[in-house]
Amino acid sequence: MDISLKVGKSFTLIVKVLSSLVADKLIEENGLAPSSGGRRPVLYQLKQDSFYIIAVAMDQFITRISLLNAARVQVITPISFELNLHEHDSPLQFLTGQIKTVSQNRGIDPKRILGIGIGMPGFINPEKGINHTFMGAGIRDYIQKETGLPVFIENDSSVIALAEYTFGKAGGVQHSMIVNLGWGIGLGMIISGQLFRGESGFAGEFSHISLFKNGKLCSCGKTGCLETESSLTYMLGRAAEKLAAGQATCLKNTVMHSDDHQLKSEAFLKAVAKGDSLAMEILSEAGYNIGRGIAILIHLLNPAKIILSGRCAEPGQVWLPPIWQALNTFCIPTLLENTKIEVSAMHKNAGLVGASVLVIEQIAPEDIQSMLDQSKQRAQVP
Repeated sequence: MDISLKVGKSFTLIVKVLSSLVADKLIEENGLAPSSGGRRPVLYQLKQDSFYIIAVAMDQFITRISLLNAARVQVITPISFELNLHEHDSPLQFLTGQIKTVSQNRGIDPKRILGIGIGMPGFINPEKGINHTFMGAGIRDYIQKETGLPVFIENDSSVIALAEYTFGKAGGVQHSMIVNLGWGIGLGMIISGQLFRGESGFAGEFSHISLFKNGKLCSCGKTGCLETESSLTYMLGRAAEKLAAGQATCLKNTVMHSDDHQLKSEAFLKAVAKGDSLAMEILSEAGYNIGRGIAILIHLLNPAKIILSGRCAEPGQVWLPPIWQALNTFCIPTLLENTKIEVSAMHKNAGLVGASVLVIEQIAPEDIQSMLDQSKQRAQVP
C-alpha cells in the first residue's frame, strides 16, 4: 500500500508489477514491516544479483575497475593499473580492453550487466561522450561499440560528488562542496540538492584558481594555481626534494623517483598513516593551502558542508588541523560558523561508487528492458 500511495497507482497494479519483478528475479521479499494496525506489510528489496554495473574510476595516472552488484557490493577484487593519460599512445583502446576483461568475468551473467560508468579527469561533455582534455571525441561511442553495453562518462570529481551525495557524508545536504584530493584538487558541487555543472559542464576547476605568486607552471599552462602547492603531485615532488637534501624519513629515495605512480603515492600515504615526520610536514603544508582555497569557496557559496574525498582522503582526520588553521585565518567567522568540514569514509572508493550511481541515474528504460529480455531468453534456453 505504501508503494501504491507514493507512485499514485492502484494497489492491484502494484501487486501485479511486484509479482512480475519477483518472477524476473529482480526483487525479493525481505520480511514484514512493523504493523501500524491490521496486517503487517511485506517488505521488498533488490536481489543482489538482479543486475551488475561496471564502474571505472580514472585519474591522470591510475585507473581502477570493479564490478558492483545491485547492493553496491564489489563482486570482484578491483583491478588497478597504470594508465598515464599524458603519455600513453592509445589510452582509449587499452582502457576498453581492460573493461572487456571485467565484463567477461566467468562468474557473472553478462546479460545482467546494466552498463558502464566512467569517471575521468578533464573537461567532459557527458551528452556527446567527449573528453576535451584526454582521449578526445568518441570515447563513449567506441567503448559502447566494443562492449555492447550502455556507457556513461563524467568528470571524476563530479562522479565522486554523486557518490558522497547519494551514499556518503553529503547525503541529504542541499548545499555541499566535495573536494577531490588527488593528483590535482578537484571539486564537485551540490547546489540545491543537484550536481552543479555550470553553463558548459566544466564547473569545479578548483585546482586552477590562482592563489600563489610562485612562478610554478601548472598542468593547465598557467602559473600559481592551487594544485602547484597542494596536490599529490606537489607532495611527492616535495618529498623527493627533501629526501635529496638528507631529511630523515621512512620514505625511500628509489620509490619517490619511481615512474610507478601507484607505488609512490601509496608509499607516501602509508608514511602519513605511520606518522612519519617528513610526510606529515608536507601534508600539513598542502592542507593549509587547500584550506586557503576552501575559504574562497565558503565566501562565495556558503555551503553547509565541505567533504574531503578521493584518493588522498585516506589519511583521514590529519587533514583537518591545517585546513582549519587556514580557515580561521582567511574566513569571515560569521560565514564559517555554520559550515562543517568532514573527511569521506569512502575516500578512494568514492570514484567507483559514483561511477555506479552515474549508470543508475542515466540508464534509459529501454536499456533496462533490453537487459531483462536478454536475461529471459538466456534462462529459457535448455
